Parts: sequence; structure tokens; C-alpha cells
Amino acid sequence: MSQKTIQVEVSLLGKTHQFACTEGQESALLDAAALLNSTVEEMKQRSSIRNEHNALLMAALHLCHDIQAQKTAHQGLIDKLSSHITSSEK
Repeated sequence: MSQKTIQVEVSLLGKTHQFACTEGQESALLDAAALLNSTVEEMKQRSSIRNEHNALLMAALHLCHDIQAQKTAHQGLIDKLSSHITSSEK
């Protein structure tokens, strides 16, 4: 059974864009856009970047860095739990 795709209107950097989205995921897409917008504004406030394109790139890099850090932390927890499970099985 294929999922229905719908069009969602999203505001990024003050401009409206249409994105395809799986039905039921609209709020996740809108939340992601809100996070990106707020991160772009944060980058503009924290640095001398005023160009929206550069601020958008910096925000994307910042968010990707956060994702990588979370993945590393998550893997560390998995390794620690696996170690505990292995040592308790002995």
C-alpha cells in the first residue's frame, strides 16, 4: 500500500515554498521549517553573516553537526548498554 503524497506550503526565510510530503507528516515538515528558520536567525544574530544564503548554509551545517553529535552520543549509549549486558551474562 503506497502512502499518499500531498503538497504543503512552508515559509522559509520569509518566502513561501511548496513541498511534497507524505500525508500525516505535515506537522513534522512545518516543525522542521520552523527549526531551520530559527537556526538561520540565530546564525545571523551570533555572527556577522547577513546574507540569507550564507546564513542558511551555516544553519544547515550547525544542524548537521548537532545530528552527528547526537548519533555519536547514541552509539556511545548503545555500546555501554551492550557492554553491561555482556558482562551481566557472564
